[in-house]
Amino acid sequence: MNNSIFLDIGNSNAKWKFKGEYFEIPTNEFNIDKLPKSPKIWISNVSSSFVIKKKSNISLVESQKNYKSLLNSYEEPNMLGSDRWLAMIASYEMNPSDGFVVVDIGTAVTIDLVNKSGQHLGGVIFPGLHKIRETFNNFTISNKIKINNISQSTEGAWSIGTLDLVVNGINRKVQDIKINEPDIDIYLTGGGASGLEKFLEFSYVYQKNLVLDGLELFANNVG
Repeated sequence: MNNSIFLDIGNSNAKWKFKGEYFEIPTNEFNIDKLPKSPKIWISNVSSSFVIKKKSNISLVESQKNYKSLLNSYEEPNMLGSDRWLAMIASYEMNPSDGFVVVDIGTAVTIDLVNKSGQHLGGVIFPGLHKIRETFNNFTISNKIKINNISQSTEGAWSIGTLDLVVNGINRKVQDIKINEPDIDIYLTGGGASGLEKFLEFSYVYQKNLVLDGLELFANNVG
């Protein structure tokens, strides 16, 4: 499928992969009609604001009950976000015989656990850093802060507090998982990971475009 386009439409950014290259643009600036000509466009769309017009060359991907021996835990498989499912597919293909955790940091943070048998055991979702900070957009942000610190200014207090919420949430959930799975592989992805990785208290493999890679693997598997 060298001429196919693999398109991941998120709440903040639209990303696509074409002929092995990756591209990215804010979702509110994205126009699907300006993509290169392609016989097939495979799409994962989790944006609530982006509507896709049905065309013969478009396949809108939904989460499935299984991908090879990777099993979806949801009773209604298509209710699992396609981005989460595709990131799990990409992680699974990197090492099918081991369990893993996928930490995807974007507009939302999602953490999903898959055991050594390929069973998805479930996950958690909470708002990402930018989404939390949007709740009080009259507060300014400082990047000159230290995590788990306190501040003598509103700017610093808000910046530290919101950062702590997200980073400590990720660290705590991963630590909870590692109590029972101390040697589990952890894959980190998502555009929001930049700047947060230095605060994470666990070892991980960073793959920025797990969703797009999983989308390509999914498309190749179903033909």
